[in-house]
Amino acid sequence: MSLSIRGRLHAVPVLVWMVLIALLLRMAVIPFNSFLFEDLMDAAHIHAWEQGNTARALLAGQGFGSPFVSTQPSAIMPPVYPLIVAVFFRIFGIHTAQSIFAIHVFDCLINSLACIPIFLVARRSFGERVALWAAWVWVFFPYGIYFSAAWAWSTHLLLLCLCWMFYMAQDLERSPRLGLWAGFGVLAGFAALTEPSILVVVPFLLLLSAWRLARAGKCWLLPGLVASLTLAAAISPWMIRNAVVFHRFIPMRDSMGLEMWMGNTGRSLHWTNNDQHPLHDAGELAEYNAGELAYMDHKAQLAKAYIHDHPGWYAGMCARRAVYLWTGYWSFDPRYLAMEPTDPENIPFATGLTLLAILGIILAWRSKPFEAIRYGGVLFIFPAMYYFIHPEAYRMRPLDPLMVILGCYAIFTLREWVVERKHSAIASEATSIQQKV
Repeated sequence: MSLSIRGRLHAVPVLVWMVLIALLLRMAVIPFNSFLFEDLMDAAHIHAWEQGNTARALLAGQGFGSPFVSTQPSAIMPPVYPLIVAVFFRIFGIHTAQSIFAIHVFDCLINSLACIPIFLVARRSFGERVALWAAWVWVFFPYGIYFSAAWAWSTHLLLLCLCWMFYMAQDLERSPRLGLWAGFGVLAGFAALTEPSILVVVPFLLLLSAWRLARAGKCWLLPGLVASLTLAAAISPWMIRNAVVFHRFIPMRDSMGLEMWMGNTGRSLHWTNNDQHPLHDAGELAEYNAGELAYMDHKAQLAKAYIHDHPGWYAGMCARRAVYLWTGYWSFDPRYLAMEPTDPENIPFATGLTLLAILGIILAWRSKPFEAIRYGGVLFIFPAMYYFIHPEAYRMRPLDPLMVILGCYAIFTLREWVVERKHSAIASEATSIQQKV
């Protein structure tokens, strides 16, 4: 039996324990989830969670209906997660305690399963010791525990997809095998149907892998074409559906106008203006119910007009959004902290995680420059679009596994340097003593 196979067999029980412990920790937090009870107490589900409202429309035979409790068709929510929620609603009932609890357990499981690709990615990048550190850190990672137990959203599935995409990208640069590249395209398409924002990093991963193949003198054009075609084939049914239903080309979802407007109306106390959302304002909901596309177009016009008239304000807000996403800091204004009371505790953690990840990239550049490029590219490309519309804390969560890996690598490397310097100092002292004697 080869050493690599023996190593894999040895790692399997450890990974199983990691997943089980992570799952138990996350499930233990679910009973303290205030969002769950707010959903159940809202009898009309007007303020309930949009994915659940879309799933309810699916079960009512309305197709992908509005997440804002409307009977009109919608292209706001991509299809994968509402379909998953609809399955749980079919089994346990629509918006029942049992179904919502089951959905949170599912999210906790998905988040826990990320231990496996985290270990595999980190081992391939930085060795088995760093991989074990990173996977165990993920088991107890505060963001992983909190968000999977408290936030029923597609974030966790996207997180797992991105981990596996990153792992596959590490293979793509070594092999032009068409099946491998086609598999990446299918996975990327599934991830895009879960959350279209992932599409911004797919070209980067494909181009980097193709470049590595070209440098090695291997075929790269056909594999790249196969991956692109399988990705297109995976997402095309949803795009065709949107074109047929709305008689307009819609790139995956049509909510960009609302997203831009919620963050660019001149108000800066908070990073978004949720009170202007159709779920929270009867006037906005009435305007939305007159037609989804017309509503989104109108909001886009309002946002663009405000940005055009206030370019300095917009530039400052974009910078503030970037700072918030990477550090957790938005403001210490008492009015803001009344809305976000946990920010003072979160800021040191978020900032420290970011600094460790950046340090990990810098250290990796010294010995593994292509790995540093891959990590850095994904980390800095993925959240960039949110600087220009409005941020949400959960939008950074798909990047957490990569940041954990880089942070563990940074700590491990610094620890090795300290140990080496200590041993070197001891050896120098011993040599000096011998010379004196």
